[in-house]
Amino acid sequence: MHGMDDAFTLLRQATDLLPEDAVAENGQTVWDVREEIRFQEWEMVLGLLEEIGDAHPVSVDFWELLAEAARQLMLDRSHRWCQWRGWELRHGTLRATLSLADPKEGGRRTVFSGDGRLRPMWDIGNRTADGKPALGIARLWVEFAPGLGPGETADVRLAPLSPEQWRHLKPGHVILMYEAQPVAGIAEILEVLPPRM
Repeated sequence: MHGMDDAFTLLRQATDLLPEDAVAENGQTVWDVREEIRFQEWEMVLGLLEEIGDAHPVSVDFWELLAEAARQLMLDRSHRWCQWRGWELRHGTLRATLSLADPKEGGRRTVFSGDGRLRPMWDIGNRTADGKPALGIARLWVEFAPGLGPGETADVRLAPLSPEQWRHLKPGHVILMYEAQPVAGIAEILEVLPPRM
């Protein structure tokens, strides 16, 4: 693994994995990354590389280099995100719009952190032999927000612990999130991204 290299070397190596024409959604290019490297703006370099990686097909190696660099730079959320993106390439992911239940209807009363640590159970339509819901577990990442609170709605990414049990889901399917009884939230699948390995 990349254990011996410092964060700066790792970020340079990740940059070298990108084609020169790779561009982030905001128009930033590999050339911009190299400029930030020249000025040793390492947090900026990491952020730009994440943006390009989110917009351009990259390898698991790319995300692993970024994850280790982020860990060394003590950027916890970036570290988690880069690990998450590497996992997605290996296993695929689902994107969905999640609406949390109102506390009056038994929903959670507190905000949860959206950085992939919450692992709720989901009714994804599978059944046990006696017809009861066979719940699946998936880690949850909230897109474009640090967390999600009672009654709120956001786009999320799901990382199922047993991806093969989720393969039947398609855009438009609705799944139910459980943390306890009753239902904690309802999510509509937006996109199903297969593994890219």
